[in-house]
Amino acid sequence: MNEMTFQLGTDGTKCLYEQIYEHVKKEIKAGKLLSGEKLPSTRFLAEYLQVARSTVDYAYGQLLSEGYIEARPCKGYFVCPTEELLQLDGIDQTEESLFGSCIEGKTGGRALGQTEERSWGIAREACSSFETDTELHGKGGFLVDFSPYEIDMSGFPFSVWKKITKNILTFANSELFARGEAQGDQGLRCTIARYLHSSRGVNCRPDQIIVGAGNDYLLMLLEKVLGRHVRIAMENPTYKRSYQIFRSFAYQITTVDMDESGMRSDKLEQAEVSTAYVMPSHQFPTGTVMPIGRRMELLKWAAGGADRYLIEDDYDSEFRFHGKPIPALQASDRHGKVIYIGTFSKAIAPAIRISFMVLPDSLLEKYLRKCAFYSCTVSRIDQSILNEFIRDGYFERHLNKMRKLYRAKHELLLECLQPLRDRFVISGENAGLHLLLNSRCGAAERELVQAAAFRQVRVYGLSESMVEDASHSTAVLLGFGGLSEEKIREGAELLRKVW
Repeated sequence: MNEMTFQLGTDGTKCLYEQIYEHVKKEIKAGKLLSGEKLPSTRFLAEYLQVARSTVDYAYGQLLSEGYIEARPCKGYFVCPTEELLQLDGIDQTEESLFGSCIEGKTGGRALGQTEERSWGIAREACSSFETDTELHGKGGFLVDFSPYEIDMSGFPFSVWKKITKNILTFANSELFARGEAQGDQGLRCTIARYLHSSRGVNCRPDQIIVGAGNDYLLMLLEKVLGRHVRIAMENPTYKRSYQIFRSFAYQITTVDMDESGMRSDKLEQAEVSTAYVMPSHQFPTGTVMPIGRRMELLKWAAGGADRYLIEDDYDSEFRFHGKPIPALQASDRHGKVIYIGTFSKAIAPAIRISFMVLPDSLLEKYLRKCAFYSCTVSRIDQSILNEFIRDGYFERHLNKMRKLYRAKHELLLECLQPLRDRFVISGENAGLHLLLNSRCGAAERELVQAAAFRQVRVYGLSESMVEDASHSTAVLLGFGGLSEEKIREGAELLRKVW
């Protein structure tokens, strides 16, 4: 293909790169650009559209990360083979039918403002139950700790949070101190539904949402809905805390191989499981972003059985540093097979123990029948504070600020690690708050961790996240969320000397 004919808008409602991105994606979905077809070069398209080449590079980069196109060395960009692509942009239901009375102001506040690019998202709790090697790490004594679980609290809007808390307590009435709804307050659930739809493309009603104190509680609640002795598939490596929780349920856990696109659907079919736990937007700890083709394969697998479900842990989705946030897997689900789980603990603060789960209608019926008597585990005061924080736009402004802060740290760490690129493959650099370094020469993980500890630098082995076969790991994780720029430079320099 030598040219691509379309008109760029000049009204300023959308960025140029976004217009190019959306046009190419629409052409691929409509079948007008066929699998394997070559796209115009970035130079040619930039000249044709009279835009900067970087604009086309940015659009192609987003399409590349979502799996719509692939780059072939010395040949150019080509359309990827995709299966059963669904239109994510067009939503059949109207906003009023999705959110009902919430749009009419029954949440007690104004509707959320619309912006061109919303980067709201969900992340998991900034904590870990991984057991550390006390012989290597001890309880302290590290100059720099590259923890992948810490966040930067310097940007937390303390004054805003105090003001909201004071106002709510000042004007509170007896109703606020009553028991409340089991699934969480209607106002907060309505706000979460609107926020998920605008930021992640999630299609849900407020009554499908369950609010709880942390993902741990929601997973335990899910066990009551799915039942005991469920056969569940997990990636390896994976988020170890979830693995430990599932194991405590006496679930039969099967690990499924991963490739550069994430969990392999063909291996999932062979595993004979009924449920799969995945992190498609930013897999922890590898940082893999699952392309659209693989997502469709997983959804097809789930649709192939009445009792099959996908648990989507939308990890680190708000901290994406290149391109737009990729829609959630649930946004593509048309058969009610995705259980969507997220939290505000990492996006706001670890102490904000408020998570949420979106159940498909088939499981919602089971929840109402089996678990409706469980009380909500989050204080109604905390729910009211978070509701106002999101509803009045403070959350959006906070996320924009934190994305800018984390992007600067992310780019600084990559720059400081440049001298190590001949010895390590660096991956997971497009999103999240950590990087993965894999030794090119096969240096053992334990040796890397010990050498860093000798220089009083703490790094984290990939084996801590592996369910099985961790003996041959040659990779370590470097987190940067909780470090200052000075500490990032200091730690990277020490690692350069010892590695």
